[in-house]
Amino acid sequence: MIIRSSKHFIGMFLLLLSALIYSGCNRDAAPDKKTATDGSRQLVVGVSLMNLSSEFIVLINKAMLESAKDMGIKLIITDAQRSAEKQVQQIETFIGQKVDAIILNPCEVEASSPAVDTAIAAGIPIINVNSATKSTPTAFVGSSDEESGRIAMEYIVKRLSGTGNILIMQGYMGQAAQIKRDQGADEVLAKNAGIKVLARQTAEWDRAKAMSLMENWIQTFGSKVNAVYAHNDEMAMGALIALENAKLKDKIVVVGVDAIADAVQAVKAGRLDATVFQDAAGQGRTAVKLAVKIAKKEPFEKETFIPFQLVTKENVDKFAR
Repeated sequence: MIIRSSKHFIGMFLLLLSALIYSGCNRDAAPDKKTATDGSRQLVVGVSLMNLSSEFIVLINKAMLESAKDMGIKLIITDAQRSAEKQVQQIETFIGQKVDAIILNPCEVEASSPAVDTAIAAGIPIINVNSATKSTPTAFVGSSDEESGRIAMEYIVKRLSGTGNILIMQGYMGQAAQIKRDQGADEVLAKNAGIKVLARQTAEWDRAKAMSLMENWIQTFGSKVNAVYAHNDEMAMGALIALENAKLKDKIVVVGVDAIADAVQAVKAGRLDATVFQDAAGQGRTAVKLAVKIAKKEPFEKETFIPFQLVTKENVDKFAR
């Protein structure tokens, strides 16, 4: 009897262990959709972010997490690390997990488009935040990047009284913000023949790469340069440091986009001439609210644009965090 009971106990233990292992595997395959406080099923939203090493994207992420907590929904957040291929894989995983909606912060206009197509084909709503794709998502939340390019270049034209030589630091090539911030600047340049572009080149949104690029430009163009327009503040700060090291900053206007904390402080200190505020928190919060509306089949806006604003020493205190 003792031997038979032991075998029975071992068999039950192995059965229980197998069940636990299977349960663990299932949890990875599909998110646990818990019950919300009001008794309804908790909504689950998958999020693929372009690059969490970017301060601006970190601010979007922070706002989304805060909004999700307030609304009682679950976010599954992934970092594509600037890889459109990874984004497509992440969206395929979200589809397999049967999420209620997807928020996509696209890496590239063309290469991230299959992620949108795949979600739409699977019947899962997908919201693009901050950046666009060639394929049309269910909805878009962001700002008009052409507007930021126009604002930045209009400021430079005014500072240079309509005459001078400029350099343009571009973002990651093929990404919507890079394309549209160029377009906006070019609209202004087309009306101001006295402003000449000496060079434009990508520094891939990166501060260290921008610093290196600016050092090369200083060697090439020297005193010919009157202004630098950087597609984002990370690059503007890199250019600024290189110019300060070369003791040239007092002679050259530098403008960025995004109004990240470092840039705002640099404007306040009189180091950076201007930046263009983009509301990361507003974009993040709106994207989550929109995902919930669509998942609940409520009426929603197909496009939401949040305006850019010029930040200079005169109004910088309004934007200091």
